[in-house]
Amino acid sequence: MATDTTLGVATGRVPHPEEGFELTGPGTTPGLLVRELWASRRLIGVLARKDFLVRYRRTSLGLIWAVVLPAVQAIVLAVVFSHVIGATHRLGGVSGGPTTAYGVFIFAAMVPWSFFNAALAAGSTSVVDGTGLARRIYFPRVVLPLVAVGTAVYPLVITAIILLGMEGILGPEPGVRTLWMIPGAVLVIALAVALSAFISAAHVYIRDLRYAVQAALLMLFYITPVIYPADRLPLSIRHVVMALPTAGPVELFRRSIGAADQQWWKYVVGSLVWLVVVGLAGFVLHCRRDRVLTDRL
Repeated sequence: MATDTTLGVATGRVPHPEEGFELTGPGTTPGLLVRELWASRRLIGVLARKDFLVRYRRTSLGLIWAVVLPAVQAIVLAVVFSHVIGATHRLGGVSGGPTTAYGVFIFAAMVPWSFFNAALAAGSTSVVDGTGLARRIYFPRVVLPLVAVGTAVYPLVITAIILLGMEGILGPEPGVRTLWMIPGAVLVIALAVALSAFISAAHVYIRDLRYAVQAALLMLFYITPVIYPADRLPLSIRHVVMALPTAGPVELFRRSIGAADQQWWKYVVGSLVWLVVVGLAGFVLHCRRDRVLTDRL
């Protein structure tokens, strides 16, 4: 007697009322997934640009909001925490660099943090949120978190340019050290891609992850040295902060203004470990479940 193993029902037998079925399908090989992603590169760019422009299309100020929101937050934090942590209007470079205006010190960390917060919040739920598009045509589901991250890259570039302007006005003046902003941006983008790819696939199976990510981002903001210098932390706590995924990009951006912790490279190593481990886990998960993710929604 023939058996349908996909549905878990034997022909000629009445299934038990509680019997269900399990969605399975052929996995996508790593090489094939990479080729499909490369073939979808224009789709990713078009969708990311469209999502970014549509977000501000019907507002009066338009794209200005992409700059105003992180700038306002940085100004408020600079004014409030300059008194809380005992800083004055100017903060000495931690690593022996030039004197850094506290507003620039805060904004340098807000640039990668604002990107990471927006990219992960959108990317972690992108597969579930993109069900309508995914059901119409097949494409690698990992395209959806890549689009979410790509959309957030536009404000990242804008705020990085604003940071350069703030350096020119408030100090320190941009120099060769400013180039450290490039690896900082590459690292935070790669981290957002890795975490979004992994969580977006896991979110299909565990819907509570949407709220877990929101809570984690809230905690990360205060634990990551965004509003305070990392060197002012006790040594035991500093080792914990070094293991955070977001600390590496923040310290690289701080290094671009001459105000990074002297052990900034340890923060970067911690971020790289997150990138490799979570990136591989997300890639493997999409290889195995790419063709059944949408069917489970």
